[in-house]
Parts: sequence; structure tokens; C-alpha cells
Amino acid sequence: MKKIDMGGTVLATVANEMILVLDFGGQYNQLIARRVRENHVYCEVHPHTLALEKIRDMAPKGIILTGGPNSVYGEEAVLCSEELFRMGIPVLGICYGSQLMAHLLGGEVKKAPVSEYGKTEVEVADRNSKLFQKVSDRTICWMSHTDYIAGMPEGFRVTAKTPNCPVAAMEREEDKLYALQFHPEVMHTVEGMKMLSAFVYEVCGCKGDWKMDSFVRTTVEQLKSRIGDGKALCALSGGVDSSVAAVLLSKAIGKQLSCVFVDHGLLRKDEGDQVEAVFGHNGAYDVNFIRVNAKNRFYEKLKGVTEPERKRKLIGEEFIRVFEEEAKKIGAVDYLVQGTIYPDVIESGLGKSAVIKSHHNVGGLPDFVDFKEIVEPLRLLFKDEVRAAGRELGLPDYLVNRQPFPGPGLGIRIIGEVTEEKVKIVQEADAIYREEVAKAGADKQLGQYFAALTNMRSVGVMGDGRTYDYAIALRAVMTGDFMTAESAQLPWEVLQRTTSRIVNEVKGVNRVLYDCTGKPPATIEFE
Repeated sequence: MKKIDMGGTVLATVANEMILVLDFGGQYNQLIARRVRENHVYCEVHPHTLALEKIRDMAPKGIILTGGPNSVYGEEAVLCSEELFRMGIPVLGICYGSQLMAHLLGGEVKKAPVSEYGKTEVEVADRNSKLFQKVSDRTICWMSHTDYIAGMPEGFRVTAKTPNCPVAAMEREEDKLYALQFHPEVMHTVEGMKMLSAFVYEVCGCKGDWKMDSFVRTTVEQLKSRIGDGKALCALSGGVDSSVAAVLLSKAIGKQLSCVFVDHGLLRKDEGDQVEAVFGHNGAYDVNFIRVNAKNRFYEKLKGVTEPERKRKLIGEEFIRVFEEEAKKIGAVDYLVQGTIYPDVIESGLGKSAVIKSHHNVGGLPDFVDFKEIVEPLRLLFKDEVRAAGRELGLPDYLVNRQPFPGPGLGIRIIGEVTEEKVKIVQEADAIYREEVAKAGADKQLGQYFAALTNMRSVGVMGDGRTYDYAIALRAVMTGDFMTAESAQLPWEVLQRTTSRIVNEVKGVNRVLYDCTGKPPATIEFE
């Protein structure tokens, strides 16, 4: 297997200025990149082990060091080379990154007398700092630390403080080294975007050339050049990501593209027919559309499997095998196109970072894939950037704004073993939920909402008789980038109607729960 590296060699962004994020295991690494891109500056996340030679080759305009769970002075500390701070590239350390900067440059970091966690009032101590020139004298920031900078390295000055943290921010302006003990990337830091914008523009000198119109034009031309007169097969799910990828490839290579839609029996109710209506022979797009009904083979693979990662990997591998079989029928297909996006890559594991979950099109891929190359034209984009690219390509709003749906489908919305009976339960419950939410006009404000089947069975009473059936969990979240999310406060009457309909209309369910958990600590999907 070989991949067209749309991110590693930065084919699609060769002309773009870039900010590099080095990940030290922090939970907000992807959020930092997202906030930088909101400033129209391209940003990539790489492991902290990235070689200095590679960093020089990438020529970033600035470097951001993330937070992390370790102590810089501990045995399990994750470090970087001290040389990083002498490369002449502006560096911003955040939380652990700030302590690392202090530690490596001769300062002192130790356990704080008082740990700070949550919203904290921070006082700006130096109005001359470029990071704080547009920030209020006192501002609310998000703290999350048990260590603190007890002594600054030579030449640094304090630029912000709290009663319990005398060095909430420090800098050595002549070397363009900046450190923040708090997290400017999270929304709880009220003026965090002002600080990040100041670093990107005032310190790093970026101009802001990351725009979707130029991305679309450049990517289409690169795909056209790279694939030439070859044939490509697009793994089309009908979701936003794969649809945008398909239209990008269609514009680049036209009829050389075949879109294969695998109905794996884990789709939402009637979804297979809906996808075919959009991309099929009578649809709006001039592509070779192939629908493969593979329900039975996926159910057979998943029989007896309960572990989430195992389910994801089995589904990912079986997808690939179906695509390989279809490619042989088409003949001479060298390229497999996937709608992989940046959150998929990050959550599937970045260097030594924790694997949150293996996405079937990244960490779920088998070791051997019978294609010359895998094409991932959206691999660099966050979800909202994919939607923006879709609008640039002229996709209709109903497709661009379509609810996200995971590649493994209902297989990861069913806790435990997947069976045809359970799939039917989730399909019916989800259809009712979606209908009631849309009827109430609440769907436009939601980032994602769906029904999932728990593995819990409990006693109930229906028709004066005892039942012992499953519990359905309803989920609805507010999110823009899908890297963080808050549980939505749906109207109680909507939840009541949905619950009443599900327990009365869906056989096998006698209880309905509502998931109030945000991301983090939960993920948006259940498995």
C-alpha cells in the first residue's frame, strides 16, 4: 500500500505559510490547530519527536508546543531538543509547553503550592507584550496544571500572573519565545483567540493565505496531474466527507472515476436508497455509481465481536476487500479515494499520542491493500473546512450540511455485539428521533444527533405485563469543529414525544436515556 501524501509532503499547501504544532500528549492539540486555521493560516499537528531537520525543511512561520500530562522534571517527561528554541523560529509554549521552555532554557519548574483548574482570572502584567496588547487588563482563562514555573530562564519577563501562579505568561521578545501557562485555544479562555491571532500575525508575521477557494483549485489541479489517465475508485458513503472527495475527483478526472457505495447493512433507515438517488444514474453528478449490497458478509464478520476497536478494524478491512473486488471488475484501477479528514488522522493516533479510536479509513486499514495508491484529498481539513470546500464546489446545502455519519455506521452505535435485530432497533429509534427533532425545528442548531443502542437490559411494564428489554440512548451535541462538543439542551417536550414513540413503536425497547456528556471527556460517537 502506498498513499498519495496530501499532508506529509504538503502537496496541497506548498504555497501556504504554516504554523507547526508539536504534540506532547495534550488533549487539546487538534483544537490549537483548529484555532490557528480560523485565522486563515494553515496549521499541522506533528509528534514532539519530529526531527529538527524535518522542521527546517517544513519552514514553519511559527511553532506551538502543546500541553501534556507529564512533569518536565519527571522520569517519564517527554522532551524536545533545546536547539528548537535557537532555530530563529517563533515559539509559543502552552501549559506543559510553557514549562518545557522554562525547564530546557535554565528556569525552574516544580509542583505548585496550589493547583489551578478551571476558569481563572488572569492579570496582564505587561501591556507591551504583543500577545496581550488587545487583551483586557484582567481576563478569564482556562487553567489546568499542578506544576508551575517557579523561576524564569535568563532574559525572560513576566507578562501575566494570577494570585497562585506568578508566571502565568512569560516571554523573551528578542528571541520570539512566548509561554502561556493557561490554554488560549479553549473557548473558556474568553480572549484566547486574540492571543493566538497576535502570535500568528504580530509575532510570526503571517498574512493569512489559507482559503478554501485556493485549496479547491490547487487540489483539483494536483489530482489531475498525479492521476493522469489512470482510473480511480472512490469509497462513497454518501456523507459529507466522501461526497466532497468524490466531486473533487470528478472535477479532476471525470469518467475515470467510479464511486462505489457499500451498503454494509449498518446504515440509517432508507439511507442506501437516498444515496443512490443523489449519486446514481439519475442523480445530479456524472459519475460511475456502483452499489454493492454486502450486509450479510459484514454481519458474519462481526458475529460475536464486542470490543470497539476490533469492530472498527474488522469493518475497515472488509470495506477494503469489497473495494478490491469491485476494482477488479472495473479493471486497471490503481487509486482508492477516501474521504479521510484531519480529525480522523489525529484521533487514530499521532506519533506516540494516545489512540482515541481507530477510524476505519486510517487506523482501521489492513496491513495490505491491493491498490497502487490511496488518495485522501481532504486529509488536511477539519469538518467545517470540508463543508466550506463543498460550497466552493457547488454542492447543494442539503448535502453540505448533512448530518455526519461514521464509516463503521451503526456498528459503533451499538454497544457490544452487532446483530441484524439490534441494527433494526437502532434504525427505527433513530428515524423517530430525527423526525421529532426536525419537526420541532431543532435540527438546524445541532452539530450531530442520533440514537444508539446500549448493552443494558432492564425490567419494564407494558400493557400490564413485565418486559425485559433494551435501553436506547439519545445523543445531541453542539459543535463547530467536531473536536470538542457540548451536549445540547433539547426541549423537554421533544424528548418526551421521542421517548413515547420509541417505546411504543420499536419492538425490544422499554427505556430511553439522554446522554448529557460533552467531548471531552466523551467522544461524540459511542464506540
